[in-house]
Amino acid sequence: MPLSPSSAAMVGREAELTEVRRSFAGVRDGVPAALLVEGEAGIGKSRLLREFAAEIEQTADVHVGWCLDLGASRTPYGPLTGILRSIVTRMGVDRVRDSVGVGAEALGMLLPELVDTPTDRDRTSPERLRDAIASLIEAAAERAPQVLVVEDLHWADESTLAILSFLLRALGRGRILLLLSCRSDDVRRGDAVSRFIGEATRARLLDRVTLARLDAAAVRELAEQITGRALTESALDRMQERAEGVPFFIEEIAGCTNGPLPDGLRDLLLARFDRLSDDARHVVQVVSGAERPLSHPLITSLVGLPEQRLDDAIREATRSGILVVGDDDYRFRHALLREAVHDDLLPGERARLHRAYAEALEAQCAESDTSDAAALAYHWQLAQDDRKALIAAADAMRQAKAQYAFASAARFGELALELWPLVPDAADAARIERLDLLLVLGSILRNAGDGDRALAVANVALAEVDPKTVDPRLHARLLRNKALYLVNLGRLGAIPLLQQALAIADEHVHDDVFRAELLNQLASRRMIAGDREEAIRLADEAERSAAGAESTDQLSIAANVRGGSLAHLGHIEEGVREYERARVLATGTTAEMRYRVNYSDLLTLLGRYREAVEVAEEGLQRARELRVERTSGSIMAQNMVVPLLELGEIARVEEMLARDFVQGTLRVFRMYMSMTRVRVLAWRGSSAEAAELLQAWLPAFEETGGSERQIWYDRVMMTVAVAESEGNLRGALDAILEMLRDDRPALLHQRRLLLEGGAIIAELRAEGADVTEESDAIRAAWLAQPVPLQNDAWSTILDALLDPRGDALDAALRSAEGEDVPVIFRAVLRLESARLRVHEGDRASAASVLGEAAALAESLGNAQLQAAVSRFSADAGLRASDAPLSDDLLTARERQVLELIAEGLSNRQIGDRLFISVKTVSVHVSAVLRKLGVNTRTEAALVQKNPSFRAAAQSAVVA
Repeated sequence: MPLSPSSAAMVGREAELTEVRRSFAGVRDGVPAALLVEGEAGIGKSRLLREFAAEIEQTADVHVGWCLDLGASRTPYGPLTGILRSIVTRMGVDRVRDSVGVGAEALGMLLPELVDTPTDRDRTSPERLRDAIASLIEAAAERAPQVLVVEDLHWADESTLAILSFLLRALGRGRILLLLSCRSDDVRRGDAVSRFIGEATRARLLDRVTLARLDAAAVRELAEQITGRALTESALDRMQERAEGVPFFIEEIAGCTNGPLPDGLRDLLLARFDRLSDDARHVVQVVSGAERPLSHPLITSLVGLPEQRLDDAIREATRSGILVVGDDDYRFRHALLREAVHDDLLPGERARLHRAYAEALEAQCAESDTSDAAALAYHWQLAQDDRKALIAAADAMRQAKAQYAFASAARFGELALELWPLVPDAADAARIERLDLLLVLGSILRNAGDGDRALAVANVALAEVDPKTVDPRLHARLLRNKALYLVNLGRLGAIPLLQQALAIADEHVHDDVFRAELLNQLASRRMIAGDREEAIRLADEAERSAAGAESTDQLSIAANVRGGSLAHLGHIEEGVREYERARVLATGTTAEMRYRVNYSDLLTLLGRYREAVEVAEEGLQRARELRVERTSGSIMAQNMVVPLLELGEIARVEEMLARDFVQGTLRVFRMYMSMTRVRVLAWRGSSAEAAELLQAWLPAFEETGGSERQIWYDRVMMTVAVAESEGNLRGALDAILEMLRDDRPALLHQRRLLLEGGAIIAELRAEGADVTEESDAIRAAWLAQPVPLQNDAWSTILDALLDPRGDALDAALRSAEGEDVPVIFRAVLRLESARLRVHEGDRASAASVLGEAAALAESLGNAQLQAAVSRFSADAGLRASDAPLSDDLLTARERQVLELIAEGLSNRQIGDRLFISVKTVSVHVSAVLRKLGVNTRTEAALVQKNPSFRAAAQSAVVA
């Protein structure tokens, strides 16, 4: 008796199965992996994953979720809910609650069984939801390897893709394998799925396994398994010609061996269907209207056959290989079969079928507290009922927004707008006025990261506003939101919009908190534009307006803006006091995180790098407590990158940049990180890559720099870094001098660039260039700063670089040893001191100082410094490598690592203590051993406890 297609053994996929096994082997050792199994329809993707899952079911937990074919009305988090529910079932509710902590409330939005009462949206956030999902998966991986299978990615909703993109970056540890299947011929260039695959592949977060068509030997083996007899050469040729090596088509052709082969693909797919009885065909047609497996009670209500006839029809359909029976439901054996049967329906039959489904779903919703508005929107659309489709689309938008599935909510909101003109009483049906819908949709699009579409929706709404009839608050909110969208896109025009919104609020809206919010937003824009006095005035007014409010968050934001503005005016101590007020007044997470981000940024600008890192690390700890470490906390982590770079902790910086959490977020966040990436590439000597990245981002920086001074300074910083990396010192200095000719307000950001200018001038002077005029310009700009910003360590260093005298360089070297100075200047000043000593004829001490510079440049991994030291060493005929090492060559982080080594901690324990990866700890340990001149951790610990051991160890090596 011939085998059914699903009973035949898989053939021709051993190589691909081996690839999946290889990834799983790494996963079992604690290295997460992700694979995309792709290929055309019917190629065997799901079969491959089922075979693999069957192999490992005794050694791993396998959780499967399906993306559903709902056209444009895709259910938010479609496959993820099933996967998460499967994990919860394995772990148990109590253990899940313990594992994710406060994140359980966020997870309750998707899994109501985790919470006693419906989740209060005001008490959670999209960040907490994403973080909770990752925490749940990691917790599950502690008990057993986790294999998460997402089938039919080509039908994935945008919210699912956003979570998957996040997980690929966030799950850096644990026994986790993510397997995705995707029908490659259904992925269109430029769509959300295509972008997800492209970005994940380029970032090397996703490996791809492509299933090719079967060769002749595999075709023969599969067909002979199904038919139970040998194939003649002519029969094999005909099968190859018709099936072209696609396993599903081979199965279908093999099932037609008792009759003539159908002419076309459509006829081939319907061949089994056409041989069914009338009842069985009717059942199959009804099931084809479903986007998911169907329960027996639902089929019974939709088909309308007597019980015995229904059972006989279902049995016939399953025996024919069209339907398959699951645990408690029925579905098509393959999506291609469902599509063929559904497409074969007449338009009227199709509309009636989907109306029946929609009515059945509505009846189910009426009997429970849950509803599936996305499925209702899909079925009512195909039923050609515009009013009911509009109702469902508006409900689906609200549901998706409530679950933070912003991309899905945006799709349903846009669907509602499309249907709006087709429904006479659209506002009543959707339970929302059109302008309110546009307001909500714009906000949703912004939260989904689509700033351009958000701005377009805001423009449509404002074009429809009649100031004489519109609600003034709504009008003001539309103006405020448009300003926000422009800011997110880094474009001009936000300030006039906020001023207009404020004028409307002052005249028509009597709400002090709303007014304070507008004032704070306007004050923030003024500060960023460099208009610090006006920013302070507006912040003062915002504080007076918010004085009587229950929440003090607006008071905190006002103090935050005031603190930054005062500091940029040179009133440092006053600014710091205002930031402390902002911290105390912050009651909500947003205000608190805003304080930490802005204050750590100010500390970085002032050169107080270790303090900046500490403030940001405290923010990270708070993010961990709130279970938003991988989301809101990631922005805080990125704010640590610049001070860490200035401290010379390049390995840690590169690790943080590798964990690219800001991919897909607002453009302005990506711009900040791109500036740092350019600096790191230049630091490492990758000048071509740095220049390429600069050119890619330059238009965005030039556009945004017109309204945001910090972005303007970032553009200068990138330009200088690339020019220095390319050896174009004159071009780097010209960029700094051009900055000084700009007539807009000078911010604290220019201090670091002026200091860099001093280093460049020293190099050009060493090459014989006359830099007198340039030195005067740099010195004049420094002296033009407010008095509190002068006469510090940086001033001492700049003075020595512009006028290199022995006493000045000695004072500068002492100043450079503090952590409030960019660490590269320890090497820059030693190089300049070596030059002066050679000029004075003291070659022995010059060699010693040059040796220290060389060791510093090597430990920092700074290619430009290493090249400069090497050039001078060769030109002066000195051998820097023969000079003794300085006793203070360890960076601050390396000293921390050494202290923990002395405590006897392992690399993993050190990583946990310092919140860095084991890999980064290993890099630091190697650097410590190398710099101390010892071979083992024990010897390093002895050096920490008894510095004289180092000299003895080195003497032993020399002997």
